[in-house]
Amino acid sequence: MVFGLVFGGFMLSGGKMDIVLYALPYEGMMIGGGAFGAFVIANSMKVVKGSGVGLLKVLKGTRWKANDFNDLLLLMFELTRLYKSKGMTALDEHIENPHDSSIFSRYPKIQKDHFAIDLITDSFRMLSMQFDDKYQTEDVINAKIKKHHHESLEPAKAIQTMADGLPAIGIVAAVLGVIKTMSSIDQPPEVLGKMIGGALVGTFLGVFLAYCMVAPISGRLKQIEDEDGAFYLVIRDIFVAMVAEHPPAICVEIGRGSIPTSMQPDFYEVETAQKELAAA
Repeated sequence: MVFGLVFGGFMLSGGKMDIVLYALPYEGMMIGGGAFGAFVIANSMKVVKGSGVGLLKVLKGTRWKANDFNDLLLLMFELTRLYKSKGMTALDEHIENPHDSSIFSRYPKIQKDHFAIDLITDSFRMLSMQFDDKYQTEDVINAKIKKHHHESLEPAKAIQTMADGLPAIGIVAAVLGVIKTMSSIDQPPEVLGKMIGGALVGTFLGVFLAYCMVAPISGRLKQIEDEDGAFYLVIRDIFVAMVAEHPPAICVEIGRGSIPTSMQPDFYEVETAQKELAAA
């Protein structure tokens, strides 16, 4: 849509693509190479690789879907109910070996998320060590989630920084084009006109890439990370409610309230799933 409307409007208004297409490879090499080189200089390899993964996320969308939130509610319901009915000792085999746990194995997608599993198991371990103040528990879990979210947003911030610099890099390419034109000042006007047009392609390309491609990608990646981060807030809210000694069903209902509206199951859907689980 972006390419079609921008270049389509240019051609419909009488613009000719031959000058743009001639200058595009050279200007693209300067602008793309300068931007990527600056990106590598400014970031660690972890962030560079994370940005590549982030581009795939933008294409795929959010990791956690509505079914995954349903599974999380059921997982936390099972753990909370087991803790309330049989105590901490009954949870030991599941908390210490979550990858072999009969409970966790029923939710393979959650089981593969290291941070989600660590957040759940570490929280229960703190509870087993008598760390049961609901306010301090919430603060500790919040600190872990905040740290994880900060790290997950680093690629989006790095991409946004590159978007901010692209217009200036486009000017660098344009200035080089003007220098080239000035060295050929003895050429006829039609030749100079094409050379100046080619130089201006650099300015256009830098601004176009910044605001029509790279910045939107950064913004979408940030949205995805924020939406995926809500998954861990559900774990926090359910666990804090459990420490506050609410019944398992109430804990899950409190956690359900933290799920993004577009993926939030209704009360009766969750209640039905809990009854089916209990029957099974």
